[in-house]
Amino acid sequence: MPTLLELTVQIVSSHALSSDMTQDQLLEELQKVHASLKAIESGTSVEPATKEQPKLTIKQAFKKDEIICMVCGQRFKTLKRHLAQAHDLKPGQYRKQFSIPSSMSLTAKSYSESRRQTAVDKGLGEGLAKARELRAAKAQGEKAPVPAVRVKPAVPAVRVKASVPAIKTKAPVQAKTKKVSVPAKKSK
Repeated sequence: MPTLLELTVQIVSSHALSSDMTQDQLLEELQKVHASLKAIESGTSVEPATKEQPKLTIKQAFKKDEIICMVCGQRFKTLKRHLAQAHDLKPGQYRKQFSIPSSMSLTAKSYSESRRQTAVDKGLGEGLAKARELRAAKAQGEKAPVPAVRVKPAVPAVRVKASVPAIKTKAPVQAKTKKVSVPAKKSK
């Protein structure tokens, strides 16, 4: 049976493989898991440690290249996934909890800009521009220019089967036989 230390190392190493951790976070995680396993083994209840939330201002948390989670202090390019997985929070709840305006993105500015530039390079904005033109024209009551659509050829509703040719009977063919000559018997 593995010891508490071995179990702790297995649990924390598997967690560290799936997420980036600093040395301090790794040591803190080791201590938490070891204390929890020790409490479970002794049969006492595990009391969650009351950890103070980092005292960050919005300006400190939202930087150009990264966003710092105001709940745990970890750094990310985008927060939505982290909030859902680690803290079971929706972006609206997070904004409300820390009084973050809805106009402020939960994504790092540099990350958003690089994604936008990639979309522009691939030409993804052209379809959006056409859709906006159509929507604006409908709002004004004008007939919008209809985008070119490829028309498929019409398919007949009922398919007609081709007529089946009559079966012809063949005349019987005579079997060809070979005449085999048998040598005559010689008499003496």
